[in-house]
Amino acid sequence: MEILWVLLAMGLLAAVIAPYVRRRGGGIRQVAPGSPDAADPAAYGFVRQEELDIRMPGPDQDLLDVLNVVQGTQDWHAASQLLAGTAKEGEVRWQRVQAFAGAASLELQQRPGVGGAWLRAWRSEAPKDAGGAAVHAEFLVQQAWRSSAAGTDDFRIILEEARTVCGQAALLAPGDPVPYIVELAVARGLGYSREEFDLLWAKVIDRAPAHMGAHLAALHYACEKWHGSRDEADEFATAAAARAPRGSLLAALPLFAVYEHLPEVNLVRGFYQSAVVTKAVEGALFAVHAARPDDPMLAHVRHLLVFFLVRCERWSEAMNQLVQVDGHVGSLPWTHEADPAAQYTVYRALAVAGYEANGGNPATLPR
Repeated sequence: MEILWVLLAMGLLAAVIAPYVRRRGGGIRQVAPGSPDAADPAAYGFVRQEELDIRMPGPDQDLLDVLNVVQGTQDWHAASQLLAGTAKEGEVRWQRVQAFAGAASLELQQRPGVGGAWLRAWRSEAPKDAGGAAVHAEFLVQQAWRSSAAGTDDFRIILEEARTVCGQAALLAPGDPVPYIVELAVARGLGYSREEFDLLWAKVIDRAPAHMGAHLAALHYACEKWHGSRDEADEFATAAAARAPRGSLLAALPLFAVYEHLPEVNLVRGFYQSAVVTKAVEGALFAVHAARPDDPMLAHVRHLLVFFLVRCERWSEAMNQLVQVDGHVGSLPWTHEADPAAQYTVYRALAVAGYEANGGNPATLPR
């Protein structure tokens, strides 16, 4: 998978730095990047690459304010208060737990042995704080996948500790699905049996039957070769989409299943115009249009749509998604890369170039 994505990224970068081809007055001419006529993302009000926020998929001002306070002062109390006031129902609590854990993990990566001290203090000073336990469990999961090779002793040791902390978090917050959702990633890494996974999944569904984040985590498990075949993963996504209530973004789950299987398919020229991809994209577009504007998972789906719509050369539709999510890139597919902002910027540049090559401009793009 790593090799494939490196090759894809190299190909996309080559496409961006190559001369753009644009139709003008019925003819075709080349436009050199950097010239006044070249496709320019800044003309659309898009955020500069170095200013893109890689911590979350979309805006959450309360979370941003608290993150700034916590990371600036290394005092965990504001984070604890925010999670205590965040409802157990829905997706927001899970996203905020992920964001706090990701911030601590990134700090530790940048300053080994020092970064993320506020999370260590949180756990030692308030061991019965449910929010702190959930963040700690997610932090361990992210550390395992980020810093250790899957299957190694270090990887398993970290995930075993994460499983223990998930259990503690669940006891501290009865009814909260987040500890069990975090454990889904542990199940994937430690290789839970199908029976163990089913028991865990039942605990999630009992608490949050339509939780999009939980279904994405379960899909990751189903897509692992040693647990589920591609057909099983597709069936899981299709079934979840079919029983999703109107307005639920679970209707977009098949697109995530297609994305998970990209390394296993033959990337022929027409793959992104195939019936499988087209159906999944249309389902995700329908889900986006039917969803509440404030659905916290909406940005996740829009980001993945950008990836597929660009690859499908559906430039105008890609641009319509970009104007909704630009500024934040903490989501699939960008977070699979070492530099999420750079990868997102490549696709954004391709979308702008394709849009303008077909007659679009900043004035014609609806917002």
